[in-house]
This record gives sequence, C-alpha cells and structure tokens, in this order.
Amino acid sequence: MRPQILNPLFAEITALKGVGPGLAKPLDRLGIARVLDAAFHLPTGFVDRVPRDDLDAVDVGRTIAITLTPIDYRVSAGRGPTRVHATDAHGNAVSLVYFGGSSGWVKKLLPLGEARRVSGRLEQYGQELQIVHPDYVLAPEEAADQPEREAIYPLSEGLTAKRMGQLARAAVERAPELPEWIEPGLKDRHGWPDWRDALTRIHADPSDAKARGRLAYDEVFANQLALMLVRAASRSRKGRALAGDGRLRAMLALPYAPTGAQARSIAEIEGDLAQAQPMLRLLQGDVGSGKTLVAACAMLIAVEAGAQAAFLAPTEILARQHYETLRNLLAGLPINLAILTGRDKGRAREATLMGLADGSIDILIGTHAIFQSAVTYKSLGLIVVDEQHRFGVAQRMLLTQKAEHPPHLLAMTATPIPRTLTLAQYGEMDQSRLDEMPPGRQPIETRVISEDRLGDVVEALGRHIATGGQAYWVCPLVEESEKSDLAAAEDRAATLRARFGDRIGLVHGRMKGPEKDAVMEAFAGGRIGVLVATTVIEVGVDVPNATLIVIEHADRFGLAQLHQLRGRVGRGSGASNCLLIRGGQLSETARARLALLRDTNDGFRIAEEDLRLRGSGELLGTRQSGEAMFRLADAEMLGTFLPVATDDARLLIDRDGGLAGDRGQAARTALYLFERDAGVALLRSG
Repeated sequence: MRPQILNPLFAEITALKGVGPGLAKPLDRLGIARVLDAAFHLPTGFVDRVPRDDLDAVDVGRTIAITLTPIDYRVSAGRGPTRVHATDAHGNAVSLVYFGGSSGWVKKLLPLGEARRVSGRLEQYGQELQIVHPDYVLAPEEAADQPEREAIYPLSEGLTAKRMGQLARAAVERAPELPEWIEPGLKDRHGWPDWRDALTRIHADPSDAKARGRLAYDEVFANQLALMLVRAASRSRKGRALAGDGRLRAMLALPYAPTGAQARSIAEIEGDLAQAQPMLRLLQGDVGSGKTLVAACAMLIAVEAGAQAAFLAPTEILARQHYETLRNLLAGLPINLAILTGRDKGRAREATLMGLADGSIDILIGTHAIFQSAVTYKSLGLIVVDEQHRFGVAQRMLLTQKAEHPPHLLAMTATPIPRTLTLAQYGEMDQSRLDEMPPGRQPIETRVISEDRLGDVVEALGRHIATGGQAYWVCPLVEESEKSDLAAAEDRAATLRARFGDRIGLVHGRMKGPEKDAVMEAFAGGRIGVLVATTVIEVGVDVPNATLIVIEHADRFGLAQLHQLRGRVGRGSGASNCLLIRGGQLSETARARLALLRDTNDGFRIAEEDLRLRGSGELLGTRQSGEAMFRLADAEMLGTFLPVATDDARLLIDRDGGLAGDRGQAARTALYLFERDAGVALLRSG
C-alpha cells in the first residue's frame, strides 16, 4: 500500500489551482494526469533574457528584454501579420510582429505612446530589426515579474512555457520532505542535495547538474532495487522442475542443424527448466535468428515432462502467424496445439477451454485472452512471451497466476536492445542471445533514395511484381498536426491501385480482425502482389516470397523500427531489397541513421547506435517497454548511474536489512514514488 506521505503527489492534476477541464486536455497530451507528473515534467533547457537599454544589431539572435514605446500599427489584409512599430529610449526602431487572429488584442496589449517592457528574440528581416511574438509584454510597474532566466518545457498546443512552469512549481510545493534512501557516503561523494531540494532547484535552474543527477539517480536506483526484489521473490518460490526425456525433440524434422547460438540457448533453457526454482529468462534474437525454434524446443521439454505450455503474442496477427508456424514445425508429433484470441467465440472457444482444463491441449498460442479469468489450465508449467518489450514487469508477474506452482517464464524479443537498457529493464532475468543467423539467410541489400525519385521506385515495383515477386510498401509516421499514417496508407494504396489494379492490398491497425486476416492470407497466398501497410506489420509477418520492401519517409522512423520493418523481407532463399525513401531536408542524425542501416544488417549494432544517436528518446519511453520506463534519467545518465545504483541496491539488501531497516523503509517510499512498487508487492506475497 502506497505510503500516505505520497498522497499529495498522486492526486489528480485538477487538484492544482487553476487546472480545469480546458487546461487538463493539453496536459493530458503530455502525459500529465497527476500532480507527480507535473513535478517530474522537467525542463529541457532555459532562455536567458539579456536586459538592454537600446536596440543594437549585435544582439540579433539573442533574447533581449527592453523598454519600448509603440508608435504605429500596420495591419495586413487577410491572414497577414500585424506589425507594431516601436522605438527604444534612444529612438531606435523595431517591429513587433504577430501572426494570426484579430489585431484588436495586439492594439490593446501595446497601446500607442505607452511604454512597455518587451521580451523576445531579436531578429533581422532585411534592414529591419524585429521581434516575432514577444514572450512578455508588461507595463513598467510589472517589469519585475519578467524573469531573466526562464525554464523551457516540452509543451503541447494550448499550454505556454510560463503556465507549465507555474504548474510545475505548484506541484513541487505539494511535495513532502522524504526520508533519505541513498547511502550517505555515496550522496556526499556526489554532492547531491536532498530529494525535495533537488526537485525545487531543477525547476528554478535547468542547468543545475547536481539536482538533475540526484533525481536521475533516484529513478535508476528505484528501478534496480525493484528488479532485485522481483528476482529474489522469484528465486524464493518453489516451482516445478520440468526435466524432458527428449522423445518429442528427437521427432522434429528440421531442414538444417540448429546454429551454435540456438543450441547454446536451448541448453541454457533446458538447464533452467530442470530446476524447481522457476526460470526467468530473456531470449534476444535479431530478425530471422531462429527464436521460434528455441521456443518450440522449450515447450516440447515442458510437454515431455507432463506439463502444458502457453505462448503469448501481443497482437492477433502475430498470434495466428505463430500458430501456423508452430503447426508446420511440429507436424507429425503427438502434440495437441490450439489457439485462443479475443475473436474466438462459441463452441470453438468452449472446446479450447475444456481442452486446457482437462489437459488434452498441450500447447496454447494466443493473445492476452489466454490469461483471462475463464481460462484454466490443468498443469501449466511454461509461459513463453513473444515481443517482450510490449509487456512490462507488472504484466510479466500477472502471467504467473494461472498455475498451481509458479510456472517457468521465457520472454523473447526480436528487437535487439542495447546492453545498458537490457540491464535496466530486464535486470531480474537471465539472458540468452541469438547472435548467429541460420544457414540460407541472405543479407538484405538496402538503398536510400530521394523522394524525388518516387516515380522510378513505382516503375521498379511494377517490374518486380510482373515477374511474380511480392512487396511491402510501408507508409510514413505522420505528425499529429498532419493527416494520419492511416490516411497516408489509404492514399498510397489508391495511387498504386490506379496503376496496378487489384494486385494492391491494404492493411492497418484499425481494420477488424477478420478483414485484416483476409488481406494477410491473400498476401501470404500470393493473390496480392503489394501490401500497403502502416507499421502494423512491424513484427511477426512472414511471407518468404516477399523480397522487396519500400519504406516511405524513412527519415521519420527510428533505427530499431526501420530494422524491424526491413526484417519483413529476406525470409526466403531469394535475394531481398529494402528501399528507404527519404525526404528532402535531412537532419544530421537522420542522415547518420539511414547510412548505418544501409551499411549493416546487424540488429545488435544498430540498437547500440540508435541509443547513441537518439539519446533516451523512445528507447526509454513507452514504445519499447510497454510502459513508461524512465522519465528523469536520460541515456547518458543511465549508463553512468546504472552500475552505481545496482551496487547500492545490492548493499541495501545484503548489508542494510533490505526493506525492513531504516534505509529500507525510505527505499520503499522511493519504490512507490517512482512506481516500481511491483517489487514490494511480490516481496509481500512471496
């Protein structure tokens, strides 16, 4: 149960003065729903206002604060800007420029002949000095309210930096003084302030490295402590040893021998399963490295030992793909395989539920529906979770409640994760890596092409499908202010249909299950030559005859996602190609990303470089983890503090009495504060 001292921080954001439904909407778009979220919404930088008595071109590019007197208005026709001509105390001229809306409020804000203290970025337009949309316009008696240094916050439409700063400071005022959880010597060595002091300081001065470091460390420490508690609780629980006799695995008819990495991973899993202590293992493998075979062998070991296995996939498309793959792989074996998704109803669903309850179903594949309350297993011994990054620690723990004894857990991901993030997100799990490719897999040739040559790409696509080839065409991620990626996909599909007719199919995330499956089945069966799609095909789609993928506006995607999308081809024996269509204006980071993808097919190298190029970004956020992972620690801080925090958490458990001691009680508060309290719950239940 969360300590009461934290209740003011976990109150809804509307508890802050002045936050009503109107302001709650832009805050919600930023993920700010509680007072805590506002307190942890840290500034990314600051603006320094240089006070000036007179205007000077040497200040162009700086943000200045100066007293000006409006002398004239110039209102453009239509939607043109309103210009207020003003002078400083020495008669030097500047234009204050406002775009959009009526000019009436501008005239009210800047009445002619009356001095105002104005702040904004000084720019030069031709021979004229100007300030576009000044951030402060104050009467002389209010000039003291204009800060010389002001924090810059991530914002959404309808929210100003000034208002966000006010809300953040109001949230911090509600923050209580908390007991210290950092080991005293460590805190002294770094010169870190107390927790509440650090939070106050960072909102006042975003350049305060000590305050920012303290807050980042706290989050990393809470994370590592939670993972250790989860691991300790798992190891303390007695499960069921699953020692297979090899009879089913001996019946597998494989077209090739497993790679060394596959054999090593299977041996590691077999050793884990033979122990009464439940396995908790993460299997990382690049696209096409053969994770499915490893998972199949793990499930066969469980069945050989008289237990059932469940295979959890994050989406229906992926669940059905795995079902077909495993059905083909295990054909001829005395195994009863079934599938269960949210779409399955009526007699088929009832038959599956009965088979699970009486033990006649050996292996079940499905979405989260396989863990609904109505689903009971006779002898669940192993759970395999695919695309592990979509499930958080708390969700992983919920999976184990369907068995009489704590089941073994094998988590898999086809998204290679940088080693730093692996330790931070999966520190409670043992690791296996598939770093070899099965024989016959050819590297994918990747080319970067300007959007100016889109016509040439369409011509090449026509030649490709004319010879019986198939292709994916992935439509871009689109900013919220523009049309959606769904609209982009629909437009592209319409354009290609006008050229190639019914050989073009379309699939996206908003389609109903049966409709989506019908399109995918038509593509897999060769009746569709080109599948136009959003990123719904990022994982799990396996069509060996598809040897070309076109990704529009590839510069809008992250490296890891581009690598996953590219992995949709190269699944057969034929040579495969990936065409990355780039926009006209590329940032240096985007250029480096595309160049790296062109030069390598190594997903582990790509993951490490993605972390270096993007910093924390999405890698530390919701896209890869299934839940917000780190808000206060960026990638560089994570790399710096992870080993220190891991050692400190271990010291707390081994030397300082765990959560029972004085520092442990403070650390327990930190776990709740940073929402890593799943570790506390497990410890209590264990």
